[in-house]
Amino acid sequence: MAGRDIIVIGGSAGGVQALQRIVAALPPQLEAAVFTVVHFPSDSTSFLPQILLRSGRFPAVHPEDGTMIRHGVIYVAPPDRHLTLQHGHVRLSRGPRENGHRPAVDPLFRSAARAYGARVIGVVLSGNLDDGTAGLAAVRRHGGLTVVQDPEDAMYAGMPASAIQNVDVDHVVPAAGIAALLAALVDEPLPPAEAVSEPRDDLEVGIAELEAAALEGDERPGTPSGYSCPSCHGSLFEIQEGEVVRFRCRVGHAFGSDTLLHEQAGAVEGALWTALQSLKERAAMARRMERRMAERGNARSADRFRDQADDADSRASVIREVLRTGASMDQRFEASEEVDQRLAGD
Repeated sequence: MAGRDIIVIGGSAGGVQALQRIVAALPPQLEAAVFTVVHFPSDSTSFLPQILLRSGRFPAVHPEDGTMIRHGVIYVAPPDRHLTLQHGHVRLSRGPRENGHRPAVDPLFRSAARAYGARVIGVVLSGNLDDGTAGLAAVRRHGGLTVVQDPEDAMYAGMPASAIQNVDVDHVVPAAGIAALLAALVDEPLPPAEAVSEPRDDLEVGIAELEAAALEGDERPGTPSGYSCPSCHGSLFEIQEGEVVRFRCRVGHAFGSDTLLHEQAGAVEGALWTALQSLKERAAMARRMERRMAERGNARSADRFRDQADDADSRASVIREVLRTGASMDQRFEASEEVDQRLAGD
C-alpha cells in the first residue's frame, strides 16, 4: 500500500521564500510527489519552477493538463490556471476564481483529498487572508495530515493563522523544520483508513475543473446567504464545515469569510469613488446653472442652484474624508453606514 506520498503546499505573500527553504532541505530519496500553488497575478510570468530547481534537488515544472504524476517531481501551478489532481494525473483549468485567485490553494487541496485520501499531506505557508483553510479542512476530513507554518515564523501570518483557528491542525512548525517533518511523515506507515465519500467535494472539484455537469446542474453547495458575489453579483450560498464558514455563488466563485469581507471592503471603496464622482459632477452642473440664472437676473433660481451645489459639495466632503484617512476594513464598513446616513440627510 502507498504511503503518504502526495504533498500539497499552498502559500501567497512570503510563500516563495518559505517554499525555497523547504525544497532546499528535502532529502533526495523522498518518495513523494509535491504540488504547489503560490498566488500570482493571472497576467504574470512565473519563474517559480526555475527558482525551486536552483533551490533543491528535484525537477520542478509547470505541468500540462493531463501530465502523469511521478514521485520526485515538484508540480507548480502556472498563472491563471487552477491545478487539481485526479488519480494518476494533474488537471489544469480556468475554473472560477476562489478567494480572488486562479490558481488558488483550496482547489488543489480539495482535489488531492478527494483523489488520494489519507495519502495526502497538506501544508499551508505564509500569506494573507484565508485561502487554504477550507482545503486543509478537506485534507483532514479525508484522513490526510495537516501542516501549517508557524504564524510567528511567517512573513504574513494571515493564511497560517486562519488554518490554525479553523482546522484541527496536526503540526505547526517554522519553515526551517517543515522539510524534515515531511520526510518523517512520508516514511511513516499509512494506517488503515476507510474511503470518505463527500458529494460536496465532488461537486466543488467539478466546478474548479469546469465540468459541464457541475456548472450546469441546479444543485449548489450550502444555503442561500443573502449576500451577493463580489465577482459577478450573483447570489452567494453559505457553506458550514465544522468551524469553517465559506461562500460560493451559482457560477462557482468561492470565498472564505476573511476574503469575502476583504472583497466587500474593496467594493465599498469603489462605490465611494463612484459616489464622489457623481456628487462633484452634480455640484459642477449646479454651479453652471447658478451662473446662468444670475446672468438672466433670476435670483431665486440662482439661489436654489447654489444651495444644490453647496449640498453636493458638503456630501462629497464626507466621502473624501473617508477615502483620505485610508480607514481599515471594519472602519470602512462603519464609515459607509455614516455616509449613508449623511447622504440621506440624517
